Amino acid sequence: MKRRTILTGIGATGLVLGGTALIAPWHSGRNPALPPLGAAGAQATGDMPEIVDMALGQEDAPVTVIEYASFTCPHCATFHENVFPQIKENYIETGKVRFVYREVYFDRFGLWATMVARCAGPERYFAVVDRIYETQREWVQGEPATVAENLRRIGRSVGLGEAELEACLTDADMAQALVDRYETHQEEHNIPGTPTFIIDGEQFSNMSYASFAEILDERVAAAQ
Repeated sequence: MKRRTILTGIGATGLVLGGTALIAPWHSGRNPALPPLGAAGAQATGDMPEIVDMALGQEDAPVTVIEYASFTCPHCATFHENVFPQIKENYIETGKVRFVYREVYFDRFGLWATMVARCAGPERYFAVVDRIYETQREWVQGEPATVAENLRRIGRSVGLGEAELEACLTDADMAQALVDRYETHQEEHNIPGTPTFIIDGEQFSNMSYASFAEILDERVAAAQ
């Protein structure tokens, strides 16, 4: 997905949910005006939570891969369906690669999906990621309230309770912190689209497993 205008300075407190209804309309672009959340939603406090990287593989693996991806990006779903399982089996689980997943936000639905996935915690995060991509064509359909309920359903499928999900989807501080973290990554790597991969500091666009494996084999061999 090639899109350069992503979330920058959006004021993410206007993007979280209160109950099952959308609190504020979506705006993208730089510094748009968003109405404040009403009593039905959560207000940002300014005490922002720490956003940690979600990763698979050994910390001391010789090669590090960072994927920048959007949960609403069809190309990202295709990668996670067709390419990532082979990378996981042949490189991550064998100790050759540490794989870091970083979320990109093109729209409110991608932000909500991130909030549900991170609500599950590090132990279940990638299980939620798998379900989000496996069912992407279904859960992104419908009005915002329908999409929100679809994401809640995914959260419930990995054992999240209603109270947990509601707290996560109305956490304005977390929403803003996630967007701030993405903006920092965008400044660092100038992400042109999704999926984008940073392999030991070098940027690559989407590619086949064969191309990915060739690069990883070269990097692993050079590190030995």
